Amino acid sequence: MRVLTVSVQLEDFDTCALQQQLLAGAQEEGAIATFTGYVRAANTGREVHSMELEHYPGMTQRSIQSILERAGDRWPLLAASVVHRVGRLLPGDQIVWVGVSSAHREAAFSACEFIMDYLKNEAPFWKKEEGPQGTRWVEARAGDSHRASRWDEDM
Repeated sequence: MRVLTVSVQLEDFDTCALQQQLLAGAQEEGAIATFTGYVRAANTGREVHSMELEHYPGMTQRSIQSILERAGDRWPLLAASVVHRVGRLLPGDQIVWVGVSSAHREAAFSACEFIMDYLKNEAPFWKKEEGPQGTRWVEARAGDSHRASRWDEDM
């Protein structure tokens, strides 16, 4: 049975504890792949003092759950999890964690990358950066859309 979990939260998270939760206890896991994203101190050449992340509760979780389900349909996953923070974050703060377990490393690596690519492209988050030049909303990057679209070629 595949376990898919999504958490959108204000609180920081413990990556070691999250990775441990990917283990089902049946010792079927041959591989776990994870990704942790952090708030950068600069973005597109501008200094960042803080970042504010907003979302629509419910809608955001459903969107991420759909991404996990699509990953589970493509690869033989045992578990997949996403934790994404919202609220005010500072440079160096953890912002997102993606973890995947599978019997084999290829599926774990690919699914983890797929999930992160689609999170950046589809999940309804709005980011506002604050720095010495004032505040600005962060726009979607064309590169994120391109990274996600490359998975369409594999279908």
